[in-house]
Amino acid sequence: MKISFLPFIFLLSLVCLTSCKTEFETIRASGDTKLLFSRAEEYYEAGDYLKAQSLYELIIGSYRGKKEAEQIYFKYAYTHYHLKKYILGAYYFKNFANTFATSQYREEADFMAAYSNYKLSPTYRLDQTYTAKAIEGFQLFVNTYPSSERVSECNRIMDEIRIKLEQKAFAEAELYYDLKQYQSAMRSFENLLKEYPDTKNEERIRYLMLKTSYLFADNSFLDKQEDRFRSTIDHYNTFKAKFASSSFNKEVENIYKDSTKKLKDLGNDRYKNKSTRFRS
Repeated sequence: MKISFLPFIFLLSLVCLTSCKTEFETIRASGDTKLLFSRAEEYYEAGDYLKAQSLYELIIGSYRGKKEAEQIYFKYAYTHYHLKKYILGAYYFKNFANTFATSQYREEADFMAAYSNYKLSPTYRLDQTYTAKAIEGFQLFVNTYPSSERVSECNRIMDEIRIKLEQKAFAEAELYYDLKQYQSAMRSFENLLKEYPDTKNEERIRYLMLKTSYLFADNSFLDKQEDRFRSTIDHYNTFKAKFASSSFNKEVENIYKDSTKKLKDLGNDRYKNKSTRFRS
């Protein structure tokens, strides 16, 4: 007769899980601050950040003003980071730096506050509030700790996420262009070049500015076309001066020729109108 050990193994596992849970709950409900602190440290070192966080929360108030408070609060901030609760992580790291201004961990806390916001930074198509917060935090860190070993990492990350902000600004300008909102598109392209003067996309941006200027002029009321076609030619001259051998040159030249022709036609029409008035 075969005896199945499966029910026994299941029961043993259930007892083990129940006892483990009971042990944690017993510690949590003990009210013994020293025991809670000791076990919180053990859980933290073992990487069980959720349990560590739960116990730290119970003792933070009890240790306020004591030497252990600094360590508890610092690790408590890290539990949020390790659990990917980056909003709370950023908050508690910043709060730690403000509360423990002379702490040996203050530099790390200031860095981690900015880094937590960096972890919240989404793809460039989404809202970039946390990206801006991260840049602000990293820049403040560099200014506050210019000799820190973390400065190079801050600069690297800021370069990385500024590219993301540039991508978003470029996508917004292109969207205005696609929607035929040429005035808004032109303003957005101009702002893009002002904010990111070292952009690697300058050639494409100036090409789109030229196209936008041309389409804006061509779709304008007759009395505004002359000034706007002249502006298009100015954009053409700037483009040619910077990118003489551009792959966009064929279309660029066509825009220039058509703009020149339309300016000439506008001049002829104005001359005819003046002549007619004079004869009358």
